[in-house]
Amino acid sequence: METPFVFIVDDEPGIALLCKRLLTRAGYKTESKTEPRKAIEFLKENKIDLLLVDIRMPEVDGFEVIQHAQRLQPDAAILIMTGHGTVETAIRALRQGVDGLLLKPFDQGSELIDAVKLALADSQQKRDAARTQALRPLFSVTESLLSETRREPLLDLIVKAICEHMHCSHAACYQRNPETLDFILLSSHGLNLSHEHQDLISHVDASATPLLINANGPGDSKLKSLLTDLKLGAAILVPILHPNLRMVLYAARAVNEPPFRESDLEMFQILARQSAAALENARLYAEQLDYVRKVEESQKALLQAEKMAAAGRLSASIAHEVNNPLQAVQNCLHLAGREDLPAEKRKEYFDLARTELERLTLTVRRMLDFYRPGTSALEEVDLAEMLQYILNLMSKQLSEANVNIAVDFLDTIPTIMAVGSQIQQVFINMILNAADAMPDGGRLNVTAGTYKDGVEILFQDHGTGIPKEKQSNIFEPFFSTKEGGTGLGLTVSYNIVTAHGGTLELLPERGPGACFRIFLPLGVEQ
Repeated sequence: METPFVFIVDDEPGIALLCKRLLTRAGYKTESKTEPRKAIEFLKENKIDLLLVDIRMPEVDGFEVIQHAQRLQPDAAILIMTGHGTVETAIRALRQGVDGLLLKPFDQGSELIDAVKLALADSQQKRDAARTQALRPLFSVTESLLSETRREPLLDLIVKAICEHMHCSHAACYQRNPETLDFILLSSHGLNLSHEHQDLISHVDASATPLLINANGPGDSKLKSLLTDLKLGAAILVPILHPNLRMVLYAARAVNEPPFRESDLEMFQILARQSAAALENARLYAEQLDYVRKVEESQKALLQAEKMAAAGRLSASIAHEVNNPLQAVQNCLHLAGREDLPAEKRKEYFDLARTELERLTLTVRRMLDFYRPGTSALEEVDLAEMLQYILNLMSKQLSEANVNIAVDFLDTIPTIMAVGSQIQQVFINMILNAADAMPDGGRLNVTAGTYKDGVEILFQDHGTGIPKEKQSNIFEPFFSTKEGGTGLGLTVSYNIVTAHGGTLELLPERGPGACFRIFLPLGVEQ
């Protein structure tokens, strides 16, 4: 702890010298003056901790010296001494905020030492109480600052909070430009430091130390002259040093306003830390919003890509399924047009053409159901028939990929209540994934049967399987084990099955290749 500095003012040289000797012997730093006007000049240039002043002095009395001391150094303790103690003197001392009163003569110096200790302690208690009272409103500031996530309104809110809690008319926020290293003004109220004061702001930032300047009081004469030129009475600059933020906050009072105290500096530092936390919170919130926006845009693009990819992968099968009945219709109509055939045979060809047209119409209707958005009405679905239809639809594509299908219905498959187009999409995704897992061809076993109150379908391919370290991620969006995959097929299938009250899972112990199990309940509430 730094040794307290006691400044003694008494017009009697003997008393001043005695006080100086006693206090120096007690371990205090001391200085004394016998002329009040010189004492006032000393207070302007030198910081003290306690003023020990006589009341009755010629030209300038002790109370006038006290007024100057409280204006120049408001944190200093005041102890008055007098040989003419009266009730009126005590009352006036209390009204002026004096921390102690000592009557002369004092015995062997012990009274003086005790009075100085008590005055310093009382002054510290007053400052602590004032600091606590002043800091209490700052707790509510944190909530208001953190609740604002937009940067520009937050900066205005910080300046407003500085003016309100620092009881000042002027405030500003400056941020360092990482390219030019200059400080730019972000927000201000009242008089702010201009570009010609960049050196002062940069000095505070570089030193990472707050700066308190009072125009009237001890301190750097150049800085005090700067305040005088700006017609300001006091100013505080506090740096904010953060990996993502380099700022300096500024507060200033006019000439006719009280000077800043050490407690004001402490309050401003706390307010600066709160402001830094709020600004970092706003930055992170803005980054998160930007990230979410980019993710949403990516999701939309990838979902569209998955839709187009699925359409492309099915196009060969669809073309084959549509072309076959069209070819049959053409052949039947050609044969039915031959006049040398009997009427019964021609009718048979017309009936075959009609059958193929109905098959074509059904195929087109199922395709529309698959691609039409918003078709989510529950219907009775025959899973066995649907599986067989999809395998027939994809037979040409699977044949060209050298994929052989083995279907085994263990028992009679009951119908379920489901959204048919969505379940159809799941089955197509599972079959296409199995085919992709066997680029050189292979066998796909599809097994279906009843299980508890639902239907269980297994898709077992004979590919390379899924690595154990990737098995826990296969249902996550955009995760794919194949080159060029969007990673949405299994995710979409998982969501559809789950929405139907069922489960879609990988059976890791079933080999070779990968085995996916789908369970669908017989009925589900939509």
